[in-house]
Amino acid sequence: MKVFGDSKSGNCLKVKWVCDQLNQPYQWVETDIMAGESRTAAFLAINPAGQVPAVILDDGRPLAQSNAIILHLAEGSDLIPAEAYDRARMLEWMFWEQYSHEPYVAVARFQVRYLGRPVGELEERIVTRGRAALQRLEDGLAQSPYLVGDSLTLADVALVAYTRVAHEGGFDLADYPKVQAWVGRVEQDLNITDLSPA
Repeated sequence: MKVFGDSKSGNCLKVKWVCDQLNQPYQWVETDIMAGESRTAAFLAINPAGQVPAVILDDGRPLAQSNAIILHLAEGSDLIPAEAYDRARMLEWMFWEQYSHEPYVAVARFQVRYLGRPVGELEERIVTRGRAALQRLEDGLAQSPYLVGDSLTLADVALVAYTRVAHEGGFDLADYPKVQAWVGRVEQDLNITDLSPA
């Protein structure tokens, strides 16, 4: 399997972490979005949306969108709950991540870290909704150590990707102690040792 990803991207690292966790062999193809490498004709033939991550599966079929990829890779593993309701709760978090977390926490990080925008110049809506997303995580972790019960699922993988580097977008995880502790647990479970993706 080939994984086309940018190491700066939490969405891409999700795929790497799941492959590593499941001992799934893969070839990582570094694809620098800042250099336009996801907009070349060759890449667009793999993913017409021009986004990373994208994979070419062992059988040659392409697949894009981080959460779709990790769901496919983890099929039949302990990363997906066996019980139907818990599986639905995992998906609930994963859908929420792409709609209500990533567009604010990840965007703030990208603008500050990679575009050099001062935190004080971020659009207020991004900051407000980013804080609301982190608070939603804090509340969601009030009853259990992971987002869906007592063990790691794809919901945790999906949401830790940008939460763990939220400080790079001006968010202080010290304000969210349950989230901070959860990040540590998930990083340990996934053997993530680097302080930042890139």
